[in-house]
Amino acid sequence: MNVRAVIVAFALFGRVFATEAVPVGIPVGSVWAGSPVSFALLTHAGRQFVAYYDGDRRLTVAARVLPSAQWITVHPEGVWNDARQRLSNVTGWDSHNFLRLAVDRAGCLHLSGNMHVDPLVYYRTKTPLDITTFERLDRMIGDRETRCTYPVFFKNAAGDLLFRYRDGASGNGSDLYNIYDTATRAWRRVLDQPVLEGEGQRNAYALDPVLGPDGRFHLVWMWRDTPDCATNNTLSYARSRDFIHWENSHGESIALPITITRAEIIDAAKPHEGLINMTFNLGFDAEQNPLVVFHRYDSVGHSQAFIARPVSDAIIAAAGWRVQPLSKWNFKWAFSGGGSIPAEVTLGAPHLGADGFLTVDFSTTHAGAGRWRVRADTLERVSEEPPLPPALPASLQRVESSYPGLEIQSLVSRYEGRRYVLRWETMPRNRDLPRDAAPPPTALRMYELPDVEESSATRVGS
Repeated sequence: MNVRAVIVAFALFGRVFATEAVPVGIPVGSVWAGSPVSFALLTHAGRQFVAYYDGDRRLTVAARVLPSAQWITVHPEGVWNDARQRLSNVTGWDSHNFLRLAVDRAGCLHLSGNMHVDPLVYYRTKTPLDITTFERLDRMIGDRETRCTYPVFFKNAAGDLLFRYRDGASGNGSDLYNIYDTATRAWRRVLDQPVLEGEGQRNAYALDPVLGPDGRFHLVWMWRDTPDCATNNTLSYARSRDFIHWENSHGESIALPITITRAEIIDAAKPHEGLINMTFNLGFDAEQNPLVVFHRYDSVGHSQAFIARPVSDAIIAAAGWRVQPLSKWNFKWAFSGGGSIPAEVTLGAPHLGADGFLTVDFSTTHAGAGRWRVRADTLERVSEEPPLPPALPASLQRVESSYPGLEIQSLVSRYEGRRYVLRWETMPRNRDLPRDAAPPPTALRMYELPDVEESSATRVGS
Protein backbone atom coordinates (compact mmCIF):
# COMPACT_ATOMS: atom_id res chain seq x y z
CA MET A 1 0.00 0.00 0.00
CA ASN A 2 1.10 3.59 -0.51
CA VAL A 3 1.46 5.84 2.48
CA ARG A 4 -1.74 7.79 2.94
CA ALA A 5 -1.82 11.57 2.48
CA VAL A 6 -4.01 13.95 4.43
CA ILE A 7 -5.39 16.90 2.44
CA VAL A 8 -5.64 20.01 4.58
CA ALA A 9 -8.33 22.46 3.46
CA PHE A 10 -9.62 25.84 4.57
CA ALA A 11 -12.63 28.03 3.66
CA LEU A 12 -12.38 31.57 2.33
CA PHE A 13 -15.44 33.54 1.17
CA GLY A 14 -17.38 30.32 0.80
CA ARG A 15 -14.73 28.59 -1.31
CA VAL A 16 -12.59 25.66 -0.21
CA PHE A 17 -8.88 25.64 -1.05
CA ALA A 18 -6.73 22.56 -0.64
CA THR A 19 -3.17 22.95 0.61
CA GLU A 20 -0.40 20.40 0.22
CA ALA A 21 -0.92 16.71 0.73
CA VAL A 22 0.59 15.91 4.12
CA PRO A 23 2.26 12.49 3.97
CA VAL A 24 1.71 10.12 6.85
CA GLY A 25 4.87 8.34 7.89
CA ILE A 26 5.29 4.74 8.93
CA PRO A 27 6.90 4.61 12.40
CA VAL A 28 10.19 2.72 12.44
CA GLY A 29 11.36 3.39 16.01
CA SER A 30 12.94 6.06 18.19
CA VAL A 31 16.50 7.30 17.72
CA TRP A 32 19.40 8.82 19.61
CA ALA A 33 19.23 12.57 18.99
CA GLY A 34 22.32 13.88 20.76
CA SER A 35 24.39 14.12 17.58
CA PRO A 36 23.80 13.68 13.84
CA VAL A 37 25.09 10.49 12.28
CA SER A 38 24.10 8.99 8.95
CA PHE A 39 21.95 5.88 9.11
CA ALA A 40 21.66 3.23 6.39
CA LEU A 41 18.64 2.68 4.15
CA LEU A 42 18.46 -0.18 1.64
CA THR A 43 15.51 -1.16 -0.56
CA HIS A 44 15.99 -4.46 -2.38
CA ALA A 45 13.91 -7.34 -3.76
CA GLY A 46 10.64 -6.00 -2.42
CA ARG A 47 12.05 -5.47 1.07
CA GLN A 48 13.34 -2.50 2.99
CA PHE A 49 16.09 -2.38 5.60
CA VAL A 50 17.13 0.39 7.97
CA ALA A 51 20.17 0.46 10.27
CA TYR A 52 20.13 3.12 12.99
CA TYR A 53 20.93 3.88 16.62
CA ASP A 54 17.90 3.64 18.87
CA GLY A 55 17.05 5.89 21.80
CA ASP A 56 19.54 3.97 23.99
CA ARG A 57 22.29 4.45 21.35
CA ARG A 58 22.15 0.76 20.43
CA LEU A 59 22.82 -0.42 16.90
CA THR A 60 19.43 -1.49 15.52
CA VAL A 61 18.29 -3.01 12.23
CA ALA A 62 14.66 -2.92 11.09
CA ALA A 63 13.17 -4.72 8.08
CA ARG A 64 9.80 -4.91 6.36
CA VAL A 65 8.28 -6.52 3.29
CA LEU A 66 6.87 -3.83 1.01
CA PRO A 67 4.22 -2.49 1.26
CA SER A 68 3.63 -3.68 4.83
CA ALA A 69 3.91 -1.10 7.61
CA GLN A 70 5.08 -3.75 10.08
CA TRP A 71 8.80 -3.77 10.91
CA ILE A 72 10.87 -6.58 12.38
CA THR A 73 13.62 -5.18 14.60
CA VAL A 74 16.86 -6.72 15.89
CA HIS A 75 19.80 -5.47 17.97
CA PRO A 76 23.03 -7.06 16.71
CA GLU A 77 25.30 -7.92 19.62
CA GLY A 78 28.50 -6.04 20.42
CA VAL A 79 31.85 -6.69 22.05
CA TRP A 80 33.56 -4.53 24.65
CA ASN A 81 35.68 -1.66 23.27
CA ASP A 82 38.09 -0.90 26.08
CA ALA A 83 39.35 2.36 24.55
CA ARG A 84 35.78 3.71 24.29
CA GLN A 85 34.57 2.12 27.53
CA ARG A 86 31.42 0.90 25.82
CA LEU A 87 30.20 -1.96 23.68
CA SER A 88 30.97 -1.88 19.97
CA ASN A 89 27.23 -1.82 19.18
CA VAL A 90 26.65 1.34 21.26
CA THR A 91 27.48 4.71 19.77
CA GLY A 92 28.85 7.87 21.37
CA TRP A 93 28.68 11.54 20.34
CA ASP A 94 30.81 11.10 17.24
CA SER A 95 29.23 11.95 13.89
CA HIS A 96 31.86 9.81 12.14
CA ASN A 97 30.09 6.67 13.43
CA PHE A 98 27.82 6.31 10.40
CA LEU A 99 26.30 2.98 9.33
CA ARG A 100 26.45 1.15 6.00
CA LEU A 101 24.29 -1.72 4.66
CA ALA A 102 24.77 -3.81 1.51
CA VAL A 103 23.48 -7.01 -0.07
CA ASP A 104 25.67 -9.56 -1.88
CA ARG A 105 24.90 -11.76 -4.90
CA ALA A 106 23.34 -14.43 -2.68
CA GLY A 107 21.07 -11.93 -0.95
CA CYS A 108 22.92 -11.93 2.38
CA LEU A 109 23.12 -8.59 4.15
CA HIS A 110 26.35 -6.95 5.28
CA LEU A 111 26.51 -4.22 7.94
CA SER A 112 29.40 -2.06 9.17
CA GLY A 113 29.82 1.19 11.09
CA ASN A 114 30.24 2.85 14.50
CA MET A 115 33.96 3.24 13.90
CA HIS A 116 36.31 6.21 14.21
CA VAL A 117 39.81 4.77 14.47
CA ASP A 118 38.29 1.65 16.08
CA PRO A 119 38.47 -2.11 15.59
CA LEU A 120 36.37 -3.30 12.67
CA VAL A 121 32.64 -3.60 13.40
CA TYR A 122 31.15 -5.99 10.86
CA TYR A 123 28.06 -8.23 10.66
CA ARG A 124 26.65 -10.57 8.01
CA THR A 125 23.41 -12.54 7.83
CA LYS A 126 23.54 -16.32 7.61
CA THR A 127 20.29 -16.41 5.65
CA PRO A 128 19.48 -14.17 2.65
CA LEU A 129 17.41 -11.08 3.53
CA ASP A 130 16.81 -12.30 7.09
CA ILE A 131 18.00 -9.76 9.67
CA THR A 132 17.30 -12.18 12.52
CA THR A 133 20.33 -14.17 11.34
CA PHE A 134 22.86 -11.32 11.63
CA GLU A 135 26.04 -12.58 13.26
CA ARG A 136 28.91 -10.49 14.57
CA LEU A 137 32.14 -11.30 12.72
CA ASP A 138 34.28 -8.18 13.31
CA ARG A 139 36.79 -9.58 10.85
CA MET A 140 37.22 -9.58 7.08
CA ILE A 141 40.90 -10.20 6.40
CA GLY A 142 42.28 -10.12 9.93
CA ASP A 143 45.04 -7.65 9.11
CA ARG A 144 44.98 -3.85 9.49
CA GLU A 145 41.52 -3.94 11.07
CA THR A 146 42.16 -2.31 14.46
CA ARG A 147 42.01 1.39 13.42
CA CYS A 148 39.10 1.56 10.99
CA THR A 149 37.08 4.57 9.82
CA TYR A 150 34.78 5.43 6.87
CA PRO A 151 33.37 2.04 5.82
CA VAL A 152 31.94 2.01 2.31
CA PHE A 153 30.23 -0.91 0.54
CA PHE A 154 29.90 -0.72 -3.25
CA LYS A 155 29.86 -3.02 -6.29
CA ASN A 156 32.11 -3.34 -9.28
CA ALA A 157 30.84 -3.54 -12.86
CA ALA A 158 30.40 -7.32 -12.53
CA GLY A 159 28.24 -6.97 -9.44
CA ASP A 160 30.81 -8.19 -6.89
CA LEU A 161 30.61 -6.60 -3.44
CA LEU A 162 33.58 -4.46 -2.40
CA PHE A 163 34.44 -2.73 0.86
CA ARG A 164 36.67 0.30 1.35
CA TYR A 165 37.85 1.77 4.66
CA ARG A 166 40.63 3.87 6.11
CA ASP A 167 43.28 2.24 8.22
CA GLY A 168 44.79 4.90 10.47
CA ALA A 169 43.77 8.38 11.52
CA SER A 170 43.20 11.85 10.18
CA GLY A 171 46.55 13.09 8.87
CA ASN A 172 48.04 9.58 8.80
CA GLY A 173 46.14 6.83 7.01
CA SER A 174 45.75 4.40 4.12
CA ASP A 175 42.69 3.43 2.04
CA LEU A 176 42.27 -0.34 1.68
CA TYR A 177 39.91 -2.24 -0.64
CA ASN A 178 38.43 -5.73 -0.02
CA ILE A 179 36.32 -7.90 -2.34
CA TYR A 180 33.80 -10.56 -1.28
CA ASP A 181 33.57 -14.10 -2.66
CA THR A 182 29.95 -15.26 -2.40
CA ALA A 183 30.82 -18.92 -2.95
CA THR A 184 33.33 -19.11 -0.10
CA ARG A 185 31.68 -16.39 2.01
CA ALA A 186 35.11 -14.85 2.49
CA TRP A 187 36.77 -11.50 1.89
CA ARG A 188 40.18 -10.92 0.36
CA ARG A 189 42.20 -7.84 -0.50
CA VAL A 190 41.70 -6.47 -3.99
CA LEU A 191 45.38 -5.51 -3.81
CA ASP A 192 48.11 -6.50 -1.38
CA GLN A 193 48.68 -2.81 -0.71
CA PRO A 194 46.54 0.30 -0.19
CA VAL A 195 45.02 2.11 -3.16
CA LEU A 196 45.63 5.53 -1.55
CA GLU A 197 48.66 5.74 0.73
CA GLY A 198 49.46 8.65 3.04
CA GLU A 199 53.00 7.43 3.75
CA GLY A 200 52.66 8.24 7.44
CA GLN A 201 52.44 11.96 6.64
CA ARG A 202 48.86 12.44 5.48
CA ASN A 203 45.62 10.64 4.60
CA ALA A 204 43.15 10.80 1.72
CA TYR A 205 39.52 11.95 1.91
CA ALA A 206 37.88 10.39 -1.14
CA LEU A 207 34.43 10.36 -2.67
CA ASP A 208 32.87 6.94 -3.12
CA PRO A 209 34.10 5.42 -6.42
CA VAL A 210 31.68 6.46 -9.17
CA LEU A 211 30.95 4.27 -12.21
CA GLY A 212 31.06 6.62 -15.17
CA PRO A 213 29.38 6.37 -18.58
CA ASP A 214 32.74 5.18 -19.96
CA GLY A 215 32.61 1.95 -17.92
CA ARG A 216 35.38 3.09 -15.59
CA PHE A 217 35.24 3.87 -11.89
CA HIS A 218 36.35 7.41 -11.14
CA LEU A 219 37.93 8.41 -7.83
CA VAL A 220 38.41 11.98 -6.57
CA TRP A 221 40.06 12.86 -3.28
CA MET A 222 42.08 15.41 -1.37
CA TRP A 223 44.90 14.90 1.09
CA ARG A 224 45.11 16.12 4.69
CA ASP A 225 48.37 16.58 6.55
CA THR A 226 47.06 16.78 10.13
CA PRO A 227 43.76 16.31 12.01
CA ASP A 228 43.09 20.03 11.37
CA CYS A 229 40.59 20.24 8.49
CA ALA A 230 42.27 23.45 7.30
CA THR A 231 45.25 21.35 6.16
CA ASN A 232 43.29 19.70 3.33
CA ASN A 233 45.28 20.05 0.11
CA THR A 234 45.98 18.78 -3.42
CA LEU A 235 42.68 17.74 -5.02
CA SER A 236 43.50 14.57 -7.00
CA TYR A 237 42.07 12.06 -9.48
CA ALA A 238 42.46 8.48 -10.74
CA ARG A 239 40.30 5.96 -12.60
CA SER A 240 40.10 2.17 -12.90
CA ARG A 241 38.02 -0.56 -14.51
CA ASP A 242 38.87 -3.26 -11.97
CA PHE A 243 40.29 -1.48 -8.88
CA ILE A 244 43.58 -3.25 -9.61
CA HIS A 245 44.97 -1.21 -12.50
CA TRP A 246 44.76 2.56 -12.08
CA GLU A 247 45.41 5.36 -14.54
CA ASN A 248 45.12 9.11 -14.96
CA SER A 249 42.61 10.93 -17.14
CA HIS A 250 44.84 10.47 -20.21
CA GLY A 251 45.04 6.70 -19.83
CA GLU A 252 48.58 6.63 -18.40
CA SER A 253 49.19 4.02 -15.69
CA ILE A 254 49.66 5.16 -12.10
CA ALA A 255 52.04 3.14 -9.95
CA LEU A 256 50.57 1.74 -6.76
CA PRO A 257 50.01 2.60 -4.06
CA ILE A 258 48.84 6.04 -5.17
CA THR A 259 50.69 8.67 -3.16
CA ILE A 260 50.61 12.44 -3.32
CA THR A 261 53.48 12.46 -5.84
CA ARG A 262 51.95 9.77 -8.10
CA ALA A 263 48.38 11.05 -8.33
CA GLU A 264 47.01 13.28 -11.07
CA ILE A 265 46.39 16.73 -9.62
CA ILE A 266 43.16 18.60 -10.33
CA ASP A 267 43.99 21.60 -8.16
CA ALA A 268 47.27 21.99 -6.26
CA ALA A 269 45.74 23.99 -3.40
CA LYS A 270 47.99 24.07 -0.35
CA PRO A 271 46.91 23.71 3.28
CA HIS A 272 44.76 26.64 4.48
CA GLU A 273 43.69 27.49 0.90
CA GLY A 274 40.11 26.31 1.31
CA LEU A 275 39.81 22.71 0.14
CA ILE A 276 37.31 20.94 2.40
CA ASN A 277 36.52 17.24 2.21
CA MET A 278 32.78 17.67 2.85
CA THR A 279 32.26 19.91 -0.20
CA PHE A 280 33.26 18.38 -3.52
CA ASN A 281 31.41 16.30 -6.09
CA LEU A 282 31.74 14.48 -9.41
CA GLY A 283 29.75 14.33 -12.66
CA PHE A 284 30.33 13.78 -16.40
CA ASP A 285 29.94 15.67 -19.66
CA ALA A 286 28.60 14.48 -23.02
CA GLU A 287 32.05 13.17 -24.02
CA GLN A 288 32.17 11.07 -20.83
CA ASN A 289 34.85 13.30 -19.29
CA PRO A 290 34.82 13.68 -15.51
CA LEU A 291 33.69 17.02 -14.09
CA VAL A 292 34.66 17.92 -10.53
CA VAL A 293 33.19 20.75 -8.47
CA PHE A 294 34.86 21.90 -5.28
CA HIS A 295 35.26 24.71 -2.74
CA ARG A 296 38.43 26.69 -2.16
CA TYR A 297 39.47 30.28 -1.47
CA ASP A 298 40.15 32.79 -4.24
CA SER A 299 43.11 35.21 -4.42
CA VAL A 300 41.58 37.55 -1.81
CA GLY A 301 40.53 34.77 0.57
CA HIS A 302 36.83 34.53 -0.26
CA SER A 303 35.05 31.20 -0.52
CA GLN A 304 34.33 30.22 -4.12
CA ALA A 305 33.03 27.20 -6.01
CA PHE A 306 35.01 25.90 -8.98
CA ILE A 307 34.42 23.34 -11.74
CA ALA A 308 37.25 21.39 -13.37
CA ARG A 309 37.71 19.04 -16.32
CA PRO A 310 40.84 17.32 -17.68
CA VAL A 311 42.39 18.98 -20.72
CA SER A 312 41.89 16.60 -23.65
CA ASP A 313 44.24 18.23 -26.18
CA ALA A 314 47.40 16.12 -26.24
CA ILE A 315 49.48 19.14 -27.19
CA ILE A 316 48.66 20.90 -23.94
CA ALA A 317 48.06 17.84 -21.81
CA ALA A 318 50.68 19.07 -19.37
CA ALA A 319 48.26 21.82 -18.43
CA GLY A 320 46.34 19.20 -16.44
CA TRP A 321 42.80 20.28 -15.67
CA ARG A 322 40.91 23.35 -16.76
CA VAL A 323 39.53 25.03 -13.66
CA GLN A 324 36.77 27.63 -13.93
CA PRO A 325 35.08 29.67 -11.17
CA LEU A 326 31.34 29.27 -10.71
CA SER A 327 30.54 31.60 -7.82
CA LYS A 328 31.06 35.29 -7.10
CA TRP A 329 30.77 35.23 -3.34
CA ASN A 330 32.18 37.77 -0.91
CA PHE A 331 32.22 35.66 2.26
CA LYS A 332 34.73 33.24 3.74
CA TRP A 333 33.91 29.89 5.27
CA ALA A 334 36.77 29.95 7.76
CA PHE A 335 36.94 26.34 8.94
CA SER A 336 39.68 24.82 11.05
CA GLY A 337 40.31 22.27 13.79
CA GLY A 338 39.22 18.69 14.27
CA GLY A 339 35.93 16.90 14.66
CA SER A 340 32.74 17.08 12.59
CA ILE A 341 31.71 20.59 11.54
CA PRO A 342 28.57 21.91 9.81
CA ALA A 343 28.79 22.45 6.05
CA GLU A 344 28.43 26.15 5.21
CA VAL A 345 28.69 25.37 1.47
CA THR A 346 27.37 22.30 -0.37
CA LEU A 347 27.72 21.52 -4.07
CA GLY A 348 25.70 19.07 -6.12
CA ALA A 349 27.19 16.89 -8.83
CA PRO A 350 27.39 18.54 -12.29
CA HIS A 351 24.46 17.38 -14.41
CA LEU A 352 24.19 17.53 -18.21
CA GLY A 353 20.75 18.70 -19.32
CA ALA A 354 18.81 17.94 -22.47
CA ASP A 355 19.60 21.48 -23.68
CA GLY A 356 23.33 20.73 -23.70
CA PHE A 357 24.11 22.92 -20.71
CA LEU A 358 25.48 21.75 -17.37
CA THR A 359 23.78 22.57 -14.10
CA VAL A 360 25.32 22.63 -10.63
CA ASP A 361 23.19 23.02 -7.51
CA PHE A 362 24.58 24.87 -4.52
CA SER A 363 23.56 25.85 -1.04
CA THR A 364 25.31 28.24 1.35
CA THR A 365 24.78 29.64 4.82
CA HIS A 366 25.71 33.19 3.76
CA ALA A 367 24.53 33.55 0.14
CA GLY A 368 21.50 31.31 -0.08
CA ALA A 369 20.93 28.48 -2.55
CA GLY A 370 20.53 28.22 -6.29
CA ARG A 371 21.50 26.48 -9.49
CA TRP A 372 24.20 27.52 -11.94
CA ARG A 373 23.77 27.02 -15.68
CA VAL A 374 27.17 26.31 -17.22
CA ARG A 375 28.44 26.05 -20.80
CA ALA A 376 29.52 22.48 -21.45
CA ASP A 377 32.35 23.45 -23.84
CA THR A 378 34.08 26.20 -21.87
CA LEU A 379 32.74 25.52 -18.33
CA GLU A 380 31.83 29.20 -18.08
CA ARG A 381 28.86 30.11 -15.93
CA VAL A 382 25.96 31.39 -18.01
CA SER A 383 23.44 32.25 -15.32
CA GLU A 384 22.39 31.72 -11.74
CA GLU A 385 18.86 30.41 -11.30
CA PRO A 386 16.60 29.76 -8.32
CA PRO A 387 17.03 26.42 -6.57
CA LEU A 388 14.80 23.49 -7.32
CA PRO A 389 11.77 23.12 -5.08
CA PRO A 390 12.62 21.38 -1.79
CA ALA A 391 12.77 17.62 -2.04
CA LEU A 392 10.53 17.20 0.99
CA PRO A 393 6.97 18.48 1.43
CA ALA A 394 6.72 21.53 3.67
CA SER A 395 5.21 19.46 6.46
CA LEU A 396 8.39 17.36 6.64
CA GLN A 397 10.66 20.41 6.68
CA ARG A 398 9.37 21.65 10.04
CA VAL A 399 11.01 20.45 13.24
CA GLU A 400 8.32 18.79 15.30
CA SER A 401 10.16 18.34 18.60
CA SER A 402 9.95 21.10 21.20
CA TYR A 403 13.53 20.52 22.37
CA PRO A 404 15.59 23.59 21.32
CA GLY A 405 18.20 23.31 18.60
CA LEU A 406 17.11 20.13 16.82
CA GLU A 407 17.60 19.76 13.06
CA ILE A 408 16.02 17.49 10.46
CA GLN A 409 17.99 14.55 9.05
CA SER A 410 16.88 12.37 6.15
CA LEU A 411 17.89 9.61 3.76
CA VAL A 412 16.34 8.78 0.38
CA SER A 413 15.97 5.42 -1.37
CA ARG A 414 14.40 5.02 -4.82
CA TYR A 415 12.69 1.81 -5.84
CA GLU A 416 10.32 0.95 -8.69
CA GLY A 417 9.33 4.54 -9.36
CA ARG A 418 8.80 5.50 -5.72
CA ARG A 419 10.87 7.62 -3.38
CA TYR A 420 11.22 6.46 0.21
CA VAL A 421 12.33 9.10 2.70
CA LEU A 422 13.65 8.18 6.14
CA ARG A 423 13.30 11.16 8.51
CA TRP A 424 14.43 11.92 12.07
CA GLU A 425 15.67 14.86 14.18
CA THR A 426 18.94 15.43 16.06
CA MET A 427 21.12 18.14 17.51
CA PRO A 428 23.60 19.66 15.01
CA ARG A 429 27.26 18.70 14.76
CA ASN A 430 29.39 19.63 17.75
CA ARG A 431 32.89 18.55 16.66
CA ASP A 432 32.03 15.10 18.08
CA LEU A 433 32.14 16.45 21.64
CA PRO A 434 29.57 15.53 24.33
CA ARG A 435 26.99 18.16 25.25
CA ASP A 436 25.95 19.00 28.79
CA ALA A 437 22.65 17.24 28.16
CA ALA A 438 21.13 15.10 25.43
CA PRO A 439 17.63 15.62 24.05
CA PRO A 440 15.07 12.86 24.44
CA PRO A 441 14.88 10.32 21.60
CA THR A 442 13.06 11.45 18.45
CA ALA A 443 10.81 9.56 16.06
CA LEU A 444 12.22 7.71 13.06
CA ARG A 445 9.63 7.47 10.27
CA MET A 446 9.48 6.25 6.69
CA TYR A 447 7.58 8.25 4.05
CA GLU A 448 6.63 7.05 0.58
CA LEU A 449 6.51 9.88 -1.97
CA PRO A 450 6.35 10.30 -5.74
CA ASP A 451 9.78 10.25 -7.36
CA VAL A 452 10.75 13.77 -8.41
CA GLU A 453 13.95 15.57 -9.35
CA GLU A 454 15.75 17.02 -6.39
CA SER A 455 18.86 19.05 -5.76
CA SER A 456 21.76 17.16 -4.19
CA ALA A 457 23.02 20.46 -2.78
CA THR A 458 19.82 21.36 -0.93
CA ARG A 459 18.56 17.93 0.10
CA VAL A 460 17.68 17.81 3.79
CA GLY A 461 20.18 15.80 5.77
CA SER A 462 22.66 15.45 2.91
